Amino acid sequence: MELKQLISDDDAVSPVIGVILMVAITVILAAVIASFVLGLGDTTNTTPQASFDFDYDSAGNGTNASVADLAQSSSANTTGNLTVTHESGDSINENRLSITDGDHTIEDLSSNFSSTIDDGEKIGAGTTLTFGVDSDDTVRIVYTDESGDSSSTLSTWEGPDA
Repeated sequence: MELKQLISDDDAVSPVIGVILMVAITVILAAVIASFVLGLGDTTNTTPQASFDFDYDSAGNGTNASVADLAQSSSANTTGNLTVTHESGDSINENRLSITDGDHTIEDLSSNFSSTIDDGEKIGAGTTLTFGVDSDDTVRIVYTDESGDSSSTLSTWEGPDA
């Protein structure tokens, strides 16, 4: 066999390229399918969607002894009571929620609202929390994901004097 004939002979090129392409496609498909079967393709945490209603009562003057105080001091130091109601949307584990006015934060809702929420309970539509606030506060309901790496503000209330 001559060297020129061997170099110019293309008979085996197409089958070799075809086999290489088929192996590559098979490996890629196997990797994609394995990632979804093993749960690697869906590892994102989503923030729950929930709607909250706020009702401020300045006549209460923060004097209700059964009401938690956002300042976590004597409830006589606040100018009113804020009632927060979960109106609709996803139920949220109480351990994932906190209430803050920027200066003070209530992180354990079951301790501060023991009459209405149990530890680990899901907060769903109709759940109501009442606590003392000042009329110039801006209160945020904050959700923190299970890993603790990220948080999102679900709802905000601005007091009448804020």
